[in-house]
Amino acid sequence: MYCHQSHIRVRYSETDQMGFVYYGNYPAYYECGRIEAMRALGLSYADLEKEMGVMMPILENYGKYRKPARYDELLTITTCIPALPGVKMRFEYEIHNEAGELLHQGWSVLAFMKADTGRPTRAPAPMLTALKPYFDEE
Repeated sequence: MYCHQSHIRVRYSETDQMGFVYYGNYPAYYECGRIEAMRALGLSYADLEKEMGVMMPILENYGKYRKPARYDELLTITTCIPALPGVKMRFEYEIHNEAGELLHQGWSVLAFMKADTGRPTRAPAPMLTALKPYFDEE
């Protein structure tokens, strides 16, 4: 399993009247986690789109709220890829605050799609090459 941690500080504009992170912001935090997890593998969404002609639309998104995140907290987003992707790729997330408390967890399933045709395709070879070492022992 491949996992990566990234950090984001809760901005005032992301909170509601109670000072809690507005629920609609968690998918954006997931996106930040995905982007940084892929970047740590040497991949980027921009390269997937421009150089490989592959888009990754979201098919499913789930989140479970445990405790509220609050304004100015530094959040740790742990993003894991539990299996090598095929035509779809699953990401799993946990978001903790600075005290280490689990605030939110969830998952997303994205599809690989050819940018020029909009048709499903398999995960690009560079992505599989980057991920394979994390799954060799399983």
